[in-house]
Amino acid sequence: MARERCNLDKEAEILKLSSSSSPSPSPPTPPSSSRLPPSLFLNPYEESPNPRPGTPDVETPVVASSAQKPKEEPKPPVRFSNRCSTCRKKVGLTGFRCQCGDLFCGRHQYTDTHDCSFDYKAFGREEIAKANPVVKAPKIIKI
Repeated sequence: MARERCNLDKEAEILKLSSSSSPSPSPPTPPSSSRLPPSLFLNPYEESPNPRPGTPDVETPVVASSAQKPKEEPKPPVRFSNRCSTCRKKVGLTGFRCQCGDLFCGRHQYTDTHDCSFDYKAFGREEIAKANPVVKAPKIIKI
């Protein structure tokens, strides 16, 4: 096995040639920059977009954020009622939340006593299908 020798002078010349061929000095990049896009890192050598400090920018971040606010309309907070959806009786802590999403009292908690829109049969079929996957044996070619 032959050992490699380290020739620092030769490597320094190669580095000088590669750095002199580029017109502007490139900033040192961190080792993790190969995984992340370069736009995430601040470049200290990059000039500001506004070359004159006395003139204001055309577009400011405040203007950009105010342009986004009209697009997002604030939604009113959803208030949960504490009344039965059928008889409108106050249920308090004894209310029952059905699979259809409504709140019911003790008398209307079952699906046969209120107009439930939840399909229990389809839900049961899906549960059984998930729990018992179909297993098929590979076909054997008979000779």
